[in-house]
Amino acid sequence: MKKILKIIGIVVAVLVLAVVGAIAYLVASFDAPRIKQELAAAVAEKTGRTLTIDGDLSLGFWPSLAVRVGHASLSERDGQQEFAKLDAARVSVAVLPLLSKQVAVEEVAVDGFKLTVVKRKDGTLNIADLAGGQPAAQEKVGAGGTAPPDIDVAAIRIHQAALVWRDEQAGKEATLSGLDFTTGPVRMAEGRISAESLKLGATLAEDGKRIAAALSVMNVSGGTGAFKIEKFSLDADAQLKDARIVVALASPVALDLDKRTVALPQLSGKLDLSHPDLPMKTLALPLSGEARADLAKQDAQVKLATQFDETHLKAAVDIGRFSPLALAFDLDIDKLDLDKYLPPKKEQKDESGKIDLSVLKGLDIKGTVRIGQLTAAKLKASNLQLKLQARDGKLDIAPLSANLYEGRLDGTLSADATGNRITVKQNLQGVNIEPLLKDLADRDMLAGRGSVVLDVGGHGDNVDALKKTLAGTARIALSDGAIKGIDIGRKLREAKALLSAKQDATQTGDPTQKTDFSELSASFRIAGGVAHNDDLTAKSPLLRLAGAGDIDIGNERLDYLLKTSVVATSTGQGGKELEHVKGLTVPVRLTGPFDNPAWKLEFAGLATAAVEQKTEEIKGKAEEKLKGKLKGLFGK
Repeated sequence: MKKILKIIGIVVAVLVLAVVGAIAYLVASFDAPRIKQELAAAVAEKTGRTLTIDGDLSLGFWPSLAVRVGHASLSERDGQQEFAKLDAARVSVAVLPLLSKQVAVEEVAVDGFKLTVVKRKDGTLNIADLAGGQPAAQEKVGAGGTAPPDIDVAAIRIHQAALVWRDEQAGKEATLSGLDFTTGPVRMAEGRISAESLKLGATLAEDGKRIAAALSVMNVSGGTGAFKIEKFSLDADAQLKDARIVVALASPVALDLDKRTVALPQLSGKLDLSHPDLPMKTLALPLSGEARADLAKQDAQVKLATQFDETHLKAAVDIGRFSPLALAFDLDIDKLDLDKYLPPKKEQKDESGKIDLSVLKGLDIKGTVRIGQLTAAKLKASNLQLKLQARDGKLDIAPLSANLYEGRLDGTLSADATGNRITVKQNLQGVNIEPLLKDLADRDMLAGRGSVVLDVGGHGDNVDALKKTLAGTARIALSDGAIKGIDIGRKLREAKALLSAKQDATQTGDPTQKTDFSELSASFRIAGGVAHNDDLTAKSPLLRLAGAGDIDIGNERLDYLLKTSVVATSTGQGGKELEHVKGLTVPVRLTGPFDNPAWKLEFAGLATAAVEQKTEEIKGKAEEKLKGKLKGLFGK
């Protein structure tokens, strides 16, 4: 027994001495400058890139084989511009498992890694030459080559990394910095990979904006390029000036690296939007749906659904091209009250309603929108349907249809970034004009039911400039309505004293007064923001109205003349009281701003006309009597 123990001791001593000798030899023979040169030469030969190791290069041997490297960088292919760099890196591998052809990586740690990905003007990527090689390696194994060893990685840690994306075609650049990536145990065996957890975090802060995001992947498994992820989750918190957006999404994932496809079949989560101007301060949107992307074909499909208050929303997005972006969408909403969620409008003195259509440039979007019931800026509509297309700096919404205010709207809307131009063509039939004007323009000037046809366009950097350039045509035809602000019949009944005194009657608009009509029609020619009309006609049992004048839309002022005549005094309420103006045409002038116009009945010039009219009437009656007497005298 003692002999056996002695032999074991000798063997152990020999092994220890061998290990110590090997370590001593490696230490003595380790030449960091030479290794740096050899590594740089190998990288240049294989990739055409320049590897520069400025920092220290060192080895550790027990109980782990560890390699440490300081600052290093890799250039672009055949160039001096930096492609990637790191501040420090460390890889440690347990020694004993190597004896059984197992690689047990205790840690992979990288600090300050930065990668710049460039899409060149010809559409190629600066990383294309580094991709590939994997299929050839697999063929060697299948042909009887040596299979790769099993690899277990206890942890991977990447700290303060950065990714730069530069698109030379579009002339744009984006940087994602502050990236932190950690994992739990990762195992690679027999061509398959499994990992318990992967976590990635990043923060972007600039110009009053701060976006923090965390990505987590749980239970990854698969091999030969295809992987399944039991749970993928993304949490993001974005502070954009006064607005805060918090997003949480989760789904299983199917990933195929060879086909370059990814699918999220059971997407769920929520989106919370907070803003001090929101009526409810915070709007919470639960999300559910699915998504998939094919990176090789550069396309993706997303379906999402959400519900909040009384609103159910479904959206489907089909991205046909990533860059430049081309997408189609379908949006279906049952009921939506935008006024309930949008911040109240703020008065802007300097830049009233700024218009900037440059956002249309570069867009390639088409879509369909259906909304069962919609309230927006007080305007109410139902069964809204529209088709939208934005391309080459132009937006076309055609057709656009809806039921509104007991009638129907059909038409088109277009916008052009070239010249900041907007064109509206609408045909409203059977609408109730009074509530429409109140909700649309906060004006209570007209009542009635009928049709309105618009074909107008304008351009400008803001709403005021746009209104002053409006040009086109408009027509209106109403029945059983009223002109709000004045009761012309009442004023005419009170006009006897004014006629005698040769005085005009002036009053500001009074919303409690109105001039009824059974029918009204008018057409307008619009130029330079001014709508000119010379064919207005309106009828009532007692009155006839004819009108002409200008409506200055750009400056929101009226200069309009109504010519009023009494056609019946024997019938109708108050008819007898209009006997003194029967047959006369009374001018009624409407002038001033839209919100407070002045009505002026111009009686001053009518007194003489009234006397002349009476003289003519008396003369006419005398002539009739004379004719009667002469007829009796001559028996004829």
